[in-house]
Amino acid sequence: MKALARVIDLEACPLDDEAFIASCRQKMADDGVLTLPGFLTAQAINTLISEAKANYADAFHTNTSHNVYLTEPNLDLGDDHIFNRQITSSKGCITTDQIQADSGLKLIYGSVPFRQFAAAVLGEARLYEYADPLSSINVHYAEEGKELGWHFDNSAFAITLLLQAPEDGGIFEYVKNLRDTEGGNMNFAGVADVVDGRREPTSLNIEPGTLVLFRGRNSIHRVTPTIGKKRRILAVLAYNQKPGIALSEAARMTFFGRLD
Repeated sequence: MKALARVIDLEACPLDDEAFIASCRQKMADDGVLTLPGFLTAQAINTLISEAKANYADAFHTNTSHNVYLTEPNLDLGDDHIFNRQITSSKGCITTDQIQADSGLKLIYGSVPFRQFAAAVLGEARLYEYADPLSSINVHYAEEGKELGWHFDNSAFAITLLLQAPEDGGIFEYVKNLRDTEGGNMNFAGVADVVDGRREPTSLNIEPGTLVLFRGRNSIHRVTPTIGKKRRILAVLAYNQKPGIALSEAARMTFFGRLD
């Protein structure tokens, strides 16, 4: 824990405290999202921003078109059907192997206390790193006009750390439990209401240094376009529910521009 104390405020976020874990687990169960402001120390935020800025030149930039379900189009439905409606997402990204070996991100990601804490909050028996060398830790950059369009996640959960907020925009918005994947209900009408602005989403006010755990498989979400010259910088700590899983080659080429 002594090493973790350099990057995590363990007084504000005591990872091994049962009462704290229980309160986080309840919040996660109630809202489908947990935000922990002040998770990172001030020094860690500054250091990680400096690292991210130094690595920016190596970022792979994407501007992709996708539907909210992140699937191939259904040819039996019309082009204007919400299932086939195309939405834009754009960002820059660096991968696990491009992050310094002594980075605080790798310290957090690989630490047993953090992994046990996250697993307990998410209700998972254990969390595993990706089997490929690119996908476990990513840093995302969103410059002016860049955004993450409305979508549902394929993964059961996401863990992120906001390092730098933009001057404006870059707001995380979501609607909880808009579809039921397990029950096979895609809720086309409800999804269209959100995408077309007829239903108001919930917005999260996330400050730099905040840890966010989110269940996005059934909760539609997006990040609004960045406004201003200051980049939004976000670290993604990606784990699996089972060992030995790699991100598909197609996904790696799409998101990272390479396989290894």
